[in-house]
Amino acid sequence: MRKEQVEIYSDASNAAVLRHPDRHFPGCLVQGDTLHGLKQSVRRVQRSAHLLDEEAAADLADVADHLESLLNHYKTVLAAHAIKLPFTDTSNG
Repeated sequence: MRKEQVEIYSDASNAAVLRHPDRHFPGCLVQGDTLHGLKQSVRRVQRSAHLLDEEAAADLADVADHLESLLNHYKTVLAAHAIKLPFTDTSNG
């Protein structure tokens, strides 16, 4: 872990916009529990993907996989620093 100053453009709850010193553009900070909820919601919708056309189902799979990747990174980082998850991780869905 390291501490660095970031530029904070908005600190709205679940919508913080900030720029890391190594990045050109600002990013949006998503809290871990919100990230987990988004991933859960997308995976639930994905279970009905058979009702979508092939392109829409593929787009949905891409979003779900990206959210899962972000969430897995988040969980790995928190575990490495002995920080408890802000949600109960009971399923892969």
